[in-house]
Amino acid sequence: MNAERITHIVAGTFILLSLLLGVEDSPLFVSKNFLWLTAFVGFNLFQSGFTSFCPLTRMLNKCGIKDGTCRT
Repeated sequence: MNAERITHIVAGTFILLSLLLGVEDSPLFVSKNFLWLTAFVGFNLFQSGFTSFCPLTRMLNKCGIKDGTCRT
């Protein structure tokens, strides 16, 4: 698995989990403040689309996980 794929999985998980915890109609509702996490992850994805800078991808690259620029 490459760094971009892991980044998409982690971002999707954070968004879904924060929605489950932050929406009042959810059975797992805790606080509306969890919606700030949704906004943070969404903004990070948005800016990385323009700047190609993603902190998680950089951390994964430093841990030795390769980018997904070529498929084998």
